[in-house]
Amino acid sequence: MENSAAAITIRGLVKRFKQVEAVAGIDLDVRPGETFGFLGPNGAGKSTTIKILCTLADATAGTATVAGFDVARERNQVRRHIGLVFQEPTLDAYLTAEQNLRFHGELYGVDRATAAQRRQEVLTMVDLWERRGDLVQTFSGGMRRRLEIARGLLHSPRVLFLDEPTIGLDPQTRASIWDYLKELHRRQEITVFVTTHYMDEAEHCDRIAIVDQGHIVALDTPAALKSGIGKDRVQITCDDDALAIEELAARFGLEAAVHEGAVTFAVAEGAAFVPQLFAGLAVAINSVTVTRPSLDDVFLAYTGKTIRDAEAARPMSPMAFAARGR
Repeated sequence: MENSAAAITIRGLVKRFKQVEAVAGIDLDVRPGETFGFLGPNGAGKSTTIKILCTLADATAGTATVAGFDVARERNQVRRHIGLVFQEPTLDAYLTAEQNLRFHGELYGVDRATAAQRRQEVLTMVDLWERRGDLVQTFSGGMRRRLEIARGLLHSPRVLFLDEPTIGLDPQTRASIWDYLKELHRRQEITVFVTTHYMDEAEHCDRIAIVDQGHIVALDTPAALKSGIGKDRVQITCDDDALAIEELAARFGLEAAVHEGAVTFAVAEGAAFVPQLFAGLAVAINSVTVTRPSLDDVFLAYTGKTIRDAEAARPMSPMAFAARGR
């Protein structure tokens, strides 16, 4: 891809916090109009990357451009052309929905006539126009998230950054947020860059980059990444995990490990393999689960662990720790 054709271009991006390398040399191009997912566990470097792209943090090394502007040398131009929805809520709960958007428009220098029209457009898009005069403190978590997305769109950005946009929301509300995002993409055709650690959310993206320990370990469409695995995931519970792993290697040549409390391995045609499993293992099997390839299997194939295992084993990221201390 030519750099000039990219909405976001990243080359050799590195961010270090003393001895910790949160971003470890990322190269990436995001196409105009694309919904691009940055998928990985908490602490993988996703939020650090998005902060650099939004000019909220400086890179240790490397370069990046957003909407054609350099994030280090042309900060003001970058900021004028992006919208940003943070992980943490940033609305003023003591103002109404419309007042929050009015304040945002003034900060971005949107003229009053245009701002009024845009407020109606974006609030209607997220189904909050009828609640425009209500205080934000009366809104549910999902309504607040929709309002934050509307605020990020008010000044007609070319790129919208969403950092874990549905974190802390229930599954039904998360699904509804993505319905609004799909409608947004249909109407606005802007570039959307979203970070997430939810596998089901990544399925909504045109392409995803799987990130682990500051590296991009895989990048493609969700369908292509899953088809590349080519094997089903089989998980068994038994009374002796170590013996089961040993027997799977000795009798079937399968590499297995304990993930999410179950002995886990990959095999072609998993359902057809189950009878062989019961016949071939001496250890008693309590339960068997077979699943078709998922993005979690892609993550497992490239990193040797599931995303939940990675989150359980990983300490808080340096950026998150610093934010908590503020």
